[in-house]
Amino acid sequence: MKTNLIRRLYDWVLHWAYTPYGVPALFLLAFAESSFFPIPPDVLLIALAVSIPKRSFKFAFICTLGSVLGGLFGYLIGYKVWYNSQQEFTSFAMLFFDYIPGFTTQVFNKVITMYNDNAFIAVFTAGFTPIPYKVFTISAGVSKMDILTFTLASVISRGLRFFLLAAIIYKFGATITSWIDKYFNKLAILFTILLIAGFVVIKFAF
Repeated sequence: MKTNLIRRLYDWVLHWAYTPYGVPALFLLAFAESSFFPIPPDVLLIALAVSIPKRSFKFAFICTLGSVLGGLFGYLIGYKVWYNSQQEFTSFAMLFFDYIPGFTTQVFNKVITMYNDNAFIAVFTAGFTPIPYKVFTISAGVSKMDILTFTLASVISRGLRFFLLAAIIYKFGATITSWIDKYFNKLAILFTILLIAGFVVIKFAF
């Protein structure tokens, strides 16, 4: 995915923080990112938490809930509609390989192997780091990973990630808000670089 497209998507996500629909947008974004959307919900979570620091943990909870449910939806995609009766990729599955950055057959097959080694660690790592989470949620469904283990790993990793962000903003309040406002453009560039780096890691490291 080209940098300018990521930036446009980033700006589109961010604008919801300045509308009355910021909270439902956060839930939907967190849900979608776990199965197909490229921009992580952290962007909107930070913007909302900065605007109302005392509600940071509520926003983190909504983000975690949406992400975990979205992960289960990704699991369902992998479990139900990834292969046809001949065990070939469906046309629906091919859309992911064709249009989602980092989602290649090579990566997909490697992630399946990772589940055989340690499924919990694989999901936890993807859930807590910039590595595209959707690759792992769908692969979990394809490999028929134990659903309780998958859900537990998702709750812990996603919860730690989002509540850590919320805690930082809640703790420092106006100070962190002022700092973010001052360096927002640079932070946006850094976030975009990290996002692209996540795609690069998933493409080449595996």
